[in-house]
Amino acid sequence: MNALTLVFVSLCTFAIAYRFYGLFIAKKVLGLRSDRPTPAETCADGIDYVKTNKYVLYGHHFAAIAAAGPLLGPVLAAQFGFLPGALWILIGCVLAGGVHDMVVLFASVRHKGQSLALIAESEIGKTMGMVASFAILFILILTLAGLSIAVLNALFESFWGVFVVASTIPIAIFMGLWMSRIRPGDVRTASLLGVSVLAVVIYAGGAIDPESALASYLRLSKHQIAIAIPLYAFIASVLPVWFLLAPRDYLSTYLKITTIATLAVGIFFVHPELNMPAITPFTGGGGPVLPGHVLPFVFITIACGAISGFHAIIATGTTPKMIGNERDIPFVGYGAMLMEGFVAIMALIAACVLIPEDYFAINSAPAAFAKLGMPTVELDRLALEVQEKIQGRPGGAVSLAVGMAYIFDSLPYMKGLMKYWYHFAIMFEAVFILTAVDAGTRVGRFLLQELFGKVIPKFNETKWMPGILITGGIFSFLWGYLVYTGDISTIWPLFGMSNQLLAASALIIVTTMLIRMGKARYMWITAAPGIFLAFVTLYAGYLNIIDAYLPQKLYLLSSLAALVMAMMIIVIIGTFKRWGELLQIKERVQDVWGDMVIAPIEGESRILTAEPKPSIEQEQAQISK
Repeated sequence: MNALTLVFVSLCTFAIAYRFYGLFIAKKVLGLRSDRPTPAETCADGIDYVKTNKYVLYGHHFAAIAAAGPLLGPVLAAQFGFLPGALWILIGCVLAGGVHDMVVLFASVRHKGQSLALIAESEIGKTMGMVASFAILFILILTLAGLSIAVLNALFESFWGVFVVASTIPIAIFMGLWMSRIRPGDVRTASLLGVSVLAVVIYAGGAIDPESALASYLRLSKHQIAIAIPLYAFIASVLPVWFLLAPRDYLSTYLKITTIATLAVGIFFVHPELNMPAITPFTGGGGPVLPGHVLPFVFITIACGAISGFHAIIATGTTPKMIGNERDIPFVGYGAMLMEGFVAIMALIAACVLIPEDYFAINSAPAAFAKLGMPTVELDRLALEVQEKIQGRPGGAVSLAVGMAYIFDSLPYMKGLMKYWYHFAIMFEAVFILTAVDAGTRVGRFLLQELFGKVIPKFNETKWMPGILITGGIFSFLWGYLVYTGDISTIWPLFGMSNQLLAASALIIVTTMLIRMGKARYMWITAAPGIFLAFVTLYAGYLNIIDAYLPQKLYLLSSLAALVMAMMIIVIIGTFKRWGELLQIKERVQDVWGDMVIAPIEGESRILTAEPKPSIEQEQAQISK
């Protein structure tokens, strides 16, 4: 099959989905209103709650959610053939991932930018909220440690990658100052300046002499990078969001989207064939890359490429605090997820253009590949051209970089530059992942502030700097320690399972809100993908424990997996019970904006009331307040 066919099908699918399904949900189900003030206006503090241009916010949100999942997950899932991964990416993005991101973001905007745990507490009950808080915090620590290890493996001993990634920090600070202080609102000029300097930096990084003192200074060890990453994330999590986090994510988005667009153009010109068959013999299990069956493990492996619980953390963390208009929610939420799905398709193609024998040689441990009895075909030539040892480098990052370099090298006038494309791809992967780490750390700080605030109310004050520094420092240390020791790499499969369980729980929780809003006839939009994902993920978790962890006497991993599954099951059962209660209520009232909802839950008078719709003067007073 020609790769261009898959690109064309993906673009058409995502465009039609956004135009019809996404906007249908926005208008008919959510009832988005431009005249309703958002948390960025009602809770503005200049630190976390900051009204942000929708294009800058799109860049931040996309950069924050697009991490290792859409890059590495599809590469690993290519073991089953290109068809299972492609189908799940297309179907999952449209019916599950995009819906998940948009509706969860909407729920947080309507709950004053609060986290998923506090939304669960408000919609379901305090007990469920507390269980959800600990489950989300635990999952987020695993997620950031796992993502950071992927960055560490891509950047260590890479002076070019370190130079470019480090340079994005001062560039982003300049952009933040320009858009917020020097020329407020001037996004276009800041974008042109930032992207231009970034292009110069990328070129300059490749021009550094490998034997120079600068290259030696930038050639960091794993331990040095393991310290630098959480230190940067801590700084980014406590500074005002407009100063570093949002502009850096916005800048990184240009690099991400430009690279993926260039890859798509390369596919258009080169017309590479997908050498990986549609279905491989490993769909029944026993593969050298992933030992499990295609069902259910393709749903877990693809992860962020189709749907991800980590997105719920961002969609109820930084992004809802910066939305300036409810009508921007589809563009930011649903649109960014579709873009991530396209990234996943590009990653899948980059892996599948490799000859299968070479793909398995790169992504399998040497002993596992030897058992296959497959002779490599072009592996030696590829290794020589990229000037790196690429065989026996499992994890997906190396094979993705080789596949991207192979396509770029086939473009007109690009022959002989494969080593540059390979190292550029490695740097691109590092930047891609790191933007999720800084945003995730900020969200982790929010979660700790909420938990500490239950005991010490002072922590709930968003401008109290001691609370910001304490919670930011504690959270950065928790996942940073795991990165430094490297132990987290042994429980990456646990992250995959817990991440998808969180997505299922988020969908089920926001279904409760839809029912309470009087939208029970539309509850299938979130309930169906949520229940499906919960079932397949719990099944995958069970198989992990029975077939992988217990036979290898990995009792700690077995316990952690069982704990995550138990906490999520408690939340899901509590949510189902709440559904039953809400569906039996017939009484309806109006909220302060005139929208009809069913009777409010206990203690929710701050959100729902039977008062009539306010006058324009009252609305303006509320916004000012």
